[in-house]
Amino acid sequence: MDSGDSSNISFVRLDIFQKKHYNYIENGKRAKGGVVMAKPKKNSNRAKKSEPNFVLTFKLDTELYQEDILNKRLDIGRRIYNACLNELGKQYRLMIESKEYQRAIKLPKDDGTRNLVLQELNKKYRLTEYSLHDFVKPMQHHFKKELDALTVQKIATRCFKAFEGQIYHTAKKVHFKKYGDLHSLEGKSNGAGIKFRSKRLVWNGLSIKVLINHKDDYAQMALMGTIKYCRILKRGKNYYLQIVLEGVPPIKINKNGEFRHKVGSSNVGIDIGPQTAGISSNDKVSLLELAPEINTPYREIRKLQRKMDRSRRANNPNKFKVDGTFNRSNREPWVKSKHYLRDQYKLQRIQGKLSSLRRQSHNRLANEIISQGTEVFVEEMSFKGLQKRAKKTTLNKRGQVNRKKRFGKSLANKAPALFLSILDNKLRHQDTELHRIKTAEVKASQYNHVEDTYEKKELSERWSIIGKDRIQRDLYSSFLIMNVNPDLNSINRSLCVEKYERFKALHDQEIARLKATTCRKVASMGI
Repeated sequence: MDSGDSSNISFVRLDIFQKKHYNYIENGKRAKGGVVMAKPKKNSNRAKKSEPNFVLTFKLDTELYQEDILNKRLDIGRRIYNACLNELGKQYRLMIESKEYQRAIKLPKDDGTRNLVLQELNKKYRLTEYSLHDFVKPMQHHFKKELDALTVQKIATRCFKAFEGQIYHTAKKVHFKKYGDLHSLEGKSNGAGIKFRSKRLVWNGLSIKVLINHKDDYAQMALMGTIKYCRILKRGKNYYLQIVLEGVPPIKINKNGEFRHKVGSSNVGIDIGPQTAGISSNDKVSLLELAPEINTPYREIRKLQRKMDRSRRANNPNKFKVDGTFNRSNREPWVKSKHYLRDQYKLQRIQGKLSSLRRQSHNRLANEIISQGTEVFVEEMSFKGLQKRAKKTTLNKRGQVNRKKRFGKSLANKAPALFLSILDNKLRHQDTELHRIKTAEVKASQYNHVEDTYEKKELSERWSIIGKDRIQRDLYSSFLIMNVNPDLNSINRSLCVEKYERFKALHDQEIARLKATTCRKVASMGI
């Protein structure tokens, strides 16, 4: 919307809508450009993790020499990251080989003494974030013309958080970053280091124009908030500035002065799968494909990957053995031709477009769910487990061995975990969160509220018989999830009985819509 049209907004209508639905915004700042900035609530808890924030991303208008400087700084950051990772690995190996550590891990896990002893060992062997900050000080002094102290400290913090997975046994191994693998650098505040000043990125002698559309009312309003820190991001050949701001994002309004994304008051249940989501609320029932816009060009990707592999082998014969396998003993740098770099960029562009499209689709669906209600319930699900190959070897009717592949490709395309993360972040801006019910105890896919019984079903069974009705399995599970008890461990049968007739009517409407539509349908829908 053009800034000249801002006088046409009916603020009287906006005030009425706010008092009715968004009383907490009443004391916030109002903009005539189509957004409302909510005033951040005072939080007695001063912990940084509890403070909400959001990110604005702008493209940088870089010149060639500036790109060379940024590339150099990213590579310096990569080398510092690898040096930190190497230091943490050495100290960790020394710790686990010590007799003190061997005695500590034999203590009972429920005993609080065990954790205290392990914490003291971490301090003794310098496996703490601030010990790593001391380790990188000499490196920062050496590269002070390129990287400031705050940026180097943030690199150390980033490395330590990654290595924590190995310390606490949630990750098998933390890998070093190869050349060109570090795509971002960030500061710790907007007062020093990487700074945003007068629509420009200012950092250690660099001053780069930030491309901000003056007609983008959302961006203009958001920039009125307090900037926490800035991040430089490289995507393909382009550079971007990400500005992290305090508080919650501005609330968008349309030309009529109404909120573009309304907030509902119903409970919402979601039955999430690798490709689909069944959604139930008091007013709407939906069975949707996650990110339906995604159409991965597998053939084009395979052709590019084969072409790059041929080029890699032709230009680096010493990197491969006679049988074609990779030679791990060869430490020579890789030789990449111009054609290889061009194809690599093409592949990055394809993956980048798919990633942006997927994230946009997930944001739209999250807004749609919040318009139905902010008390959202979903089953806990291990998507990492679904990626793994099947352990058992099975045979089909012909006696042939079934494939052990499971849902890896579907999860890569649809990213259901990313969708739940986006939804949870949006709910936190509404002073709530995504409620995750315990799958093993609730057993929504097995429960029948009419007969009050549990029955295991094969994954191929997409329909359930509830009384005399034939109900789509995912939609029925979402209906049951919507009606869980406050303890999130069991289903409230009385609520199910009370709301079932309304659900059945909405369910039949959704099935009729799906049957009438000519668009692509996922096989797991059973339609």
